[in-house]
Parts: sequence; C-alpha cells; structure tokens
Amino acid sequence: MHTLSPSPATDGNANAHSPVDARLERLRAQMRSAQIDAVIVPSSDPHLSEYLPARWQARQWLSGFTGSAGTLLVTREHAALFVDSRYWTQADRELAGCAIRAEKVTSITPTVLADWLLERVPEGGGVAVDGAVLAVQAKVALCGLISAGGLRLQSGVDLPGLVWDDRPALPSQPVYEHLAPHATRSRRAKLAEVREAMARAKADRHLVSTLDDIAWLLNLRGSDVAYNPVFLAHLLVAPGQAWLFVDTAKLPAALGLRLSDDGVVLRPYEVLPQELEALCGGCTVLIDPARVTQGLKDALPASCRTVEAINPSTLLKSRKTEAELEHVREAMIEDGAAMCAFYAWFEQALVKGSLSELDVDERLSAERARRRNFVGLSFPTIAGYNANGAMPHYRATPGHFARIEGNGLLLIDSGAQYLGGTTDITRVWRIGTPSRAMQRDFTLVLKGTMALSQTRFPRGTLAPMLDAIARAPLWAEGLDFGHGTGHGVGYFLNVHEGPQSISRALPTAHMAMEPGMITSIEPGVYRPGLWGVRIENLVANRSLASEPQWGSTDVFAEARLAEASASGSAQAGGFGEFLEFETLSLCPIDTRCIDTSLLREDEKRWLNDYHRRVCDQLMPRVQGAASDWLRARTQPL
Repeated sequence: MHTLSPSPATDGNANAHSPVDARLERLRAQMRSAQIDAVIVPSSDPHLSEYLPARWQARQWLSGFTGSAGTLLVTREHAALFVDSRYWTQADRELAGCAIRAEKVTSITPTVLADWLLERVPEGGGVAVDGAVLAVQAKVALCGLISAGGLRLQSGVDLPGLVWDDRPALPSQPVYEHLAPHATRSRRAKLAEVREAMARAKADRHLVSTLDDIAWLLNLRGSDVAYNPVFLAHLLVAPGQAWLFVDTAKLPAALGLRLSDDGVVLRPYEVLPQELEALCGGCTVLIDPARVTQGLKDALPASCRTVEAINPSTLLKSRKTEAELEHVREAMIEDGAAMCAFYAWFEQALVKGSLSELDVDERLSAERARRRNFVGLSFPTIAGYNANGAMPHYRATPGHFARIEGNGLLLIDSGAQYLGGTTDITRVWRIGTPSRAMQRDFTLVLKGTMALSQTRFPRGTLAPMLDAIARAPLWAEGLDFGHGTGHGVGYFLNVHEGPQSISRALPTAHMAMEPGMITSIEPGVYRPGLWGVRIENLVANRSLASEPQWGSTDVFAEARLAEASASGSAQAGGFGEFLEFETLSLCPIDTRCIDTSLLREDEKRWLNDYHRRVCDQLMPRVQGAASDWLRARTQPL
C-alpha cells in the first residue's frame, strides 16, 4: 500500500527557471483568482481515451512527463505526479529539476488521490477538475471521498486550458470506411444489436463517446489518435435513427450518403452538449458511467432519466466472430513474416557492428510496412537493452537511447495495425553471452507464459481470476511484476481493449471470458538498472468443442470432440462449457536464453510444438536469410 510522506513547500527538487515551474505558477495564479485550492489534471480527454490527441495532453504540457498514464495534482504550494510501476524510472528522469514530485503507487485510484489532497488542502477548500474529461464513475468516487473530508469538488471549469496559450487544435484527419471482406458484419446489424440492448434497458437514447466503440459500431476508421485507427466523434443512438457528432468535413460525401442510408445522420462535433440539453422531457438515456464524462451527463436536462450500464458495443466488439478470427490469423502470419525478416537482418547487422535501440524501431517498422494490408503501428515500439528493458513502457528517443553491444538482453515489444487485425508481441533476445541470472529470469517468465497459455477454464470465468496462473512460477521464486498479465485487443482497433483484463483488477461481471475474445499473455520480471524480461503472445478464447484452427497435439482432443458431438454441445460431462486459449502470435522464442534445467518435459513439448507451428505457418511467406533464420530459431530443444 502507498504511504504518503510529508512534502516541503517545493517538494524538494524545485528549479524556479524551468518551463514546468513557470507553467505551474501561471496555473496557480488562475487558482487564486478562482478561489481554488487544488487542481486535478488527469491523462484524459472527452472520450476517456488511453492515448490522447495533442489538444488534451494538458498533464504532459504542465508536467513535462511524456508517459501515457499519470495524474497531476497541484495545490497552492505542492505538486505531485502519480504514476504506477510502469513509469517510476521514467518519471524520476523526466521530472528532475522541476517542482513536481513523483508519487510512485501500485495503481492510481480515487482513494490515493483523495488521501494526498486531504493531507494538503485545508478543510472547506475547493478542488477543481475538468468535468469534460472526467468519467461519471470517477467523479462520483472522488467527490464522495473528498467531501467526507470537508473538501468541495468543482467540475465545471478547465483551469489548465485557461493558461495553455498555444494549445493544439483538434485533429482533422479523414474518416474512411472499414470494408468487406475485413468488415465481416454490417453497421445495420451492429446497430440492431445495440438497439436490442437499449430495449432491454428500457432506454430511448444511448450516448456513446468512446472512440473505438463508435468506430466498431459504424465500420469506420480514422487516424485522429496516434496508433489507434479511430476518429473524434460522439454517437447518440435512438430506436430508428442515430446521430454521429463529428467534423463533417472529414467524411467524403459518398460516405455520408451511405451512412444516411443506414439511418446515421451527421451533426457537427461541437453541438452535442446543446443537442443533449434539447432532449425531450421524460427521455431515458443509457450511459456507461465508466465511458461517458460528467460534463456530458451534466448537459442532460433534469427531466431526463439515465440508466447506467456498460456500453453494449463494448461487450459485442470484444467477442470476435470466426470470420474475424480468420482475418486475425492471416494478419499474424504477415506480422510474423515481417519479424523474421527483421530479426535475420538484425543478427547479421549486429555481427558487423553495434546497433542502437533506434535502429531496431526504424528497421522493424519498415519490415512491417512491406506486408500486405498493413496500415500502421499499433503502439510506439519498445526496444530496451539491458537497463532500459527494465522500464515496461520505455521508448528510445534521439536524446535518450542505448547502443546494443556487449552482453545482455534486448527486449522488443511491438505491434501493428492491419485491415484484418491488431498485433502486439514481446520477445527478448540474447546479445553476446547473457548471465545465468538473466537466463533464470527469462526461463521463469517463459514458464508463466506457458502456464497460462495451456490453461482451460469454464466459460464465464472472470478474467482477473486467471492472473495468478502466470505469476505462480515467479511467485515460487519470490519474484513478481507490477503490471497486469493480459489486456484485451481490438479488431483493427485499439491495442488495449476491454472489458476483460487478466490482472489484479477487482473482478466485475463484465470481465467474464467468452469465446472469441483476444487477450494478451505477458508476464515479466524487471530489475531496475539491470535488465527486463517480458514474453508476450496474443491468444483467443476458444471452446473446447471447437476444432483447433492451427492443429493440435492434444491426445484427448478427438475423444472430447466426439463426446461433445454426441451430447450436442460443448457441455459434455455435465460440468458446463470450457474454454481454452488458441495462441495467435507467430514468432520464435529465443531458446538460447533458456536455462533448460528449469523446464519440465511437458513445458519443453509445448515450446517445441509452438515452434513447429510457427515454422509451418511462416515458412511459405519468407525467403532467403529470413527463411534460414526462422529454421534456426525454431529448432526443438
């Protein structure tokens, strides 16, 4: 548990001449003018996105911290940036020399933020946060905590925006249609499913603000947010019509007509609050309190009733159809072939001379760009050598990178967007001669990846319940990692997608594992200042009654399928339907880093079977040096 520590007025590392400190002073001047004692600046936008357009990166602008997650708290005398373990080292480096203190926590919760505020803001003080970027759920939790301590929460003002003179404009990238064959369901069919859920909730309207939900529901894509093929918009769905609030200049006229034919009316992006205010009395609006902002809820007239429930589209899009999974498998083959070409080049280039982490990013991205149906990267490539690999969200920059030379481990976490799927994979490679301690860590992480990959579980199991399976081999040796074990992945959409999360998150009913969900498995071990190990594959939930798509070495598969066929369902044996994971990612795991004395025979068989499948699937798509590399790196143990 995080323990608060006393902070001096400058929080210990002030530099009055830093740009960050100058911005904080301007913010504090606004606070004094508005009689506000503290300001909360989350990493958020009106769509509650994980990755933000430049216009809403107020936390980064004020603090200078470039990580994708973190919450800045500023009082008249103190400033703190709350970050989880993924960013502890990065925060120390990027906050050095300014008056903001890094508060290192296991997770950023309303309770942690409230405790810090209650210790530093006098009773009766006012705390401001921009309700336009604060989820309804978060506002309720935060307000309850600080009001119990005598503080007032004000969510109707954007104080950082008042001092951000050169604030970027809204992005204006074009919107395009995700077409068949990769779009396997029509928007009419998807809207019909959402309307069925609205009817069950007895709702007349449904407000959707999350960008990936809108993109999925309407079979549209864009590039307003880096690495995520989405566009800025809100959607208001009614039983017979839907209104898309978007910069209409982004859409070609022909696309607008096709949307109109499907009952989707275009409205300017900025008029949504006024349209909500004009809703008729007695209207019932379905909103997801975790995915709609307090500012939009406040725009609804008092005569409107709200029903709070998870977005139906969030559940629907998480369950990929078999047709979508077929496209995902094809995308994985293209992605795997790109990695073979890169790693063949990398090993040859390393023999000739040292390379940098920047070289890895550049060449790997170029190899992916050559593959069929490639659209872009799915997140910034993480190439971390030795100590840099110990930072889970590290990114090399021209001003901060390492050369890859000597002995150690190189961690590469990368992924891409294809028309038929989104990829995300992490591998760790031997450089020179790794130490025995490095090999031990690598092997223990691999054991965790394999343990969860082979797990079978009842359909509907809550995803957080699976987290300990990947951690058990590490826990047995007194090791652990601070991030989650697995996140959902979109279908040519966001690389991080809900509702499932294999993590220490508090389980909810919406995290139930269902067939078709794609999730990462990525345990790790990080030794600050030394090295990091993470081995990640994407997996799909598959019913045990389903014919394995990649082939199987399961000696019981035939008997199980026969039993299920005889019973007419996947519930043979009377214990209900069971699911298993189909490993989708296709890239060798570096066996040169393994301490084989730590592996059981069944673990060696799993790895050999995986490498056999990787070789079979990728060999037809590679040639020359890449073919030779693939064959060498998939040799059995």
